Amino acid sequence: QVQLVESGGGLVQAGGSLTLSCAASGRTFSSYAMGWFRQAPGKEREFVAAISFTGNTQYYTDSVKGRFAISRDNAKNTVYLQMKSLKPEDTAVYYCAAEHDTTDWGLARFRYGMDYWGKGTLVTVSS
Repeated sequence: QVQLVESGGGLVQAGGSLTLSCAASGRTFSSYAMGWFRQAPGKEREFVAAISFTGNTQYYTDSVKGRFAISRDNAKNTVYLQMKSLKPEDTAVYYCAAEHDTTDWGLARFRYGMDYWGKGTLVTVSS
């Protein structure tokens, strides 16, 4: 089992940048695929990005490609989401998620959800 705690959310102007972090507990972080999801006010939670257990493979939803980058540091048990060129429509609560997986392929299947979730961090992009 893994516990996840997000940080780094806040208020940013459109066009700005923000980096979210997710700290994971447990000694087997490097055996988990990690992901970021978001939920905007009045909308369902949606997939943003995922990264394989090694960090070798990433997968993004179309709306964030070229603007967001997911990365991980297995030595620090942390996954990051670097966000740039932010838009008001990126405003949402961002959730970190994890699922035990030791393959470097098929990340698209995680767009439907993962096993473990953090409590979220709010990102607000002002116009």
